[in-house]
Amino acid sequence: MKGIILAGGKGTRLYPNTISVSKQLLPVYDKPLIYYPLSILLLARIREILIISTPEDIEHYKKLLGDGSRIGVRFTYAVQDRPRGLADAFILGEGFIGKDSVCLILGDNVFYGQFFSTTLDEAKRQAEKDGATIFGYPVKDPREFGVVEFDKNNRVLSIEEKPQEPKSNYAVPGLYFYNNEVVEIAKHVQPSARGELEITAVNNEYLRRGKLRVTLMGRGMAWLDTGSPNGMHKASSFVKAVQEMQGFYISCIEEIAWRRGFITTEQMRTLGEELKMTEYGQYLMSLAEETK
Repeated sequence: MKGIILAGGKGTRLYPNTISVSKQLLPVYDKPLIYYPLSILLLARIREILIISTPEDIEHYKKLLGDGSRIGVRFTYAVQDRPRGLADAFILGEGFIGKDSVCLILGDNVFYGQFFSTTLDEAKRQAEKDGATIFGYPVKDPREFGVVEFDKNNRVLSIEEKPQEPKSNYAVPGLYFYNNEVVEIAKHVQPSARGELEITAVNNEYLRRGKLRVTLMGRGMAWLDTGSPNGMHKASSFVKAVQEMQGFYISCIEEIAWRRGFITTEQMRTLGEELKMTEYGQYLMSLAEETK
């Protein structure tokens, strides 16, 4: 399976912070926001990843992430010159996807929870077997989200965008797993009223074909909103609190790559030494020392 991170958009709700810099490059506590969705792909053991961003920002991502070899993965980059909708990612990424299945994650999504790796593995299996897997996250007021309705076997019955009378309290976060059919499905999606290729149209086509399932995120799982200054502050405070309390870092991509066997202990130690003036680098070095 391959992975795509959508890191475009203007981030207007974060102005003036995002007038001159991409939203996904802003810090959430001690690391760039894009590290958080990237870590999800690494947890899912996805090593070929396409980063899609704007013409103005793509070079910044190349400078930050490089070709991926430092953490044992391969990054490819593509430009979306104007907003065309989430489903456009599969058209832009057709050559990258090839004949593989694919996971799409939005560049501003922050997830955290115990056993999430197991959840991701199951979602991958479901998508490769059945067609497509989306996620459902319980929220107090689902009227501000896309809402998924499902049966006792977690087969999706309906998806609605910001319904006034929601059929469930499960919102759909920006994390999706699809088989290879998604490329052709995206090509046949008609632009919405706002002129974009909506991901909901892709999901509804899988639903029409009887190939859409939902994986539920229950208690103990955090999905954090970073769409506003307040949301960014809350996400940073959450990461800071967990890291200081537990001593483990959230979304440390070097650590995940090491634990997944993408890089060696010595490689991780070298990465830590490059950042040894920071707590982040010292954390990597401490992990390497623990294995002695």
